[in-house]
Amino acid sequence: MSIVVQSIRSALFAALCVAATSAQSQYAPTKPVRLVVPFAAGGTIDVMARAFGQKLTEIWKQQVLVDNRGGAGGTIGADLVAKSPPNGHTLLLHSVAQAISPGLYRKLPFDPVKDFAPVTQVTVSSFILVVNPQVPVASVTELIALARSQPGKLNFSSSGYGSSPHLAGELLKSLAAIDVVHVPYKGDAGQMPALFSYEVQFAFLPMLTALQHVRSGKLRALAVSTATRNAAVPELPTVKDGGLAKFEFSGWIGVFASGGTPQHIVRQLSVDFAKVLQMPDIAKNLRSAGYEVVGSSPEDFAARYKNDIAFYTDLIRTAKIPLVN
Repeated sequence: MSIVVQSIRSALFAALCVAATSAQSQYAPTKPVRLVVPFAAGGTIDVMARAFGQKLTEIWKQQVLVDNRGGAGGTIGADLVAKSPPNGHTLLLHSVAQAISPGLYRKLPFDPVKDFAPVTQVTVSSFILVVNPQVPVASVTELIALARSQPGKLNFSSSGYGSSPHLAGELLKSLAAIDVVHVPYKGDAGQMPALFSYEVQFAFLPMLTALQHVRSGKLRALAVSTATRNAAVPELPTVKDGGLAKFEFSGWIGVFASGGTPQHIVRQLSVDFAKVLQMPDIAKNLRSAGYEVVGSSPEDFAARYKNDIAFYTDLIRTAKIPLVN
């Protein structure tokens, strides 16, 4: 589903939520709520969780406690939520890594579909395809042509094995039928110096990270990864515009409850998160961090989640990426 269509559906859902609030019996947590972040404190999702927690505490009149449970690509925190009572008091705020894990890990301690109840997709984000300025290309078409003329000579970096930037590069490699080499690093701390020094030639970077270095002249932006152009950088074409009609890649952050949580609880949680996302300060901060606000219904997010699990599993298999034990 395109970002435009998804945004329209999300806006309609938010409007319906407001209209239905007075007609529906209200669910509210009866004790403090644990919002699990499956990454270390201080990261983007942790900061987001703490901002959400403050607003939801006001709405629910119950304290929201952010619980950082990092490790194993997010699966440790996810497992905690999967095994929690299905009562809406333990929630997971996770990235698209939740949909990548089923295809990347040989075995997970939970069922990625049955053990989770998707609540809402809170954001969607674009990646930007960038190159070192020494690479003699100014478009996706030229990058593909260069890669085809020098099989195995160009390297692309990522912030880690199995990360979204890695898989975006693998999707480009597959659809363009080019022979390029993936070089994983431990986060941006290792990746950025490699890009600047020409150790690697190109990468897909989160928008905020990319624009910072494009504006400084350290990198050159070629395209955005999403199906449509991004309002923050309307001058940049999409990778699809470069001749790859099937290329579409985006990241997201979403909220999950444990599997089996009653539907009326899931729906009310979704309504309340939608209220938070409509608050001007929250929306402004998310957009300034490079995210587009979504706030989808549980049904829309569940459909996206299942589709993404299938998409990433197929991509990992096609790219012959070894599974993680």
